[in-house]
Amino acid sequence: MANRPAVRQLSDPGALKALGHPLRQRILRHLGIHGPATSTTLSRALGENTGTLSYHLRQLEHNGFIEDIPERSNGRERWWRQISRDLRWPSAGELDEESQKLLDEITEFKVDEELELARRFFRDHRRYGEWAKASRGLTHLTREELDELFEAYMELLSRFRRAPEDASPGARPVFLRFFTMPATEDPPS
Repeated sequence: MANRPAVRQLSDPGALKALGHPLRQRILRHLGIHGPATSTTLSRALGENTGTLSYHLRQLEHNGFIEDIPERSNGRERWWRQISRDLRWPSAGELDEESQKLLDEITEFKVDEELELARRFFRDHRRYGEWAKASRGLTHLTREELDELFEAYMELLSRFRRAPEDASPGARPVFLRFFTMPATEDPPS
């Protein structure tokens, strides 16, 4: 795979538009979990026709989220793999108004997916045994310390990142989520 950063800052309006379609989100999730695929295998897995998938694959490729694998492709059959596996949301004020609106729309339809992941964890964590891990915390940090914590998390995530095709024997896809927010609405005095 090309040597590209595994974490991608979401700031480009074209990239945000590319992510703004639910089918493209499903394509990225499938590639992230199962590894490289063709439009035919994605068609079967996602229940969409190959023409529709081909269009959305080209949009994801054009915006740098996926790439074709020339050494696996032959003739008309193209194999696709995900490039950016982890996305970093911009902080408030980093985006222009149009880009912020696009990010808000993406976030809106992703909320249900994220809530379902949380429900699934709390419902099924016993069934997953040692594969289910959770942590909650509360601390008091300055803005600079929070930035330092976030960067340390991103470095740790990068250290343990594996594409499906590069994973160790016995590895499973694992969802990871990290977010922070103030515990109170009041700014510090």
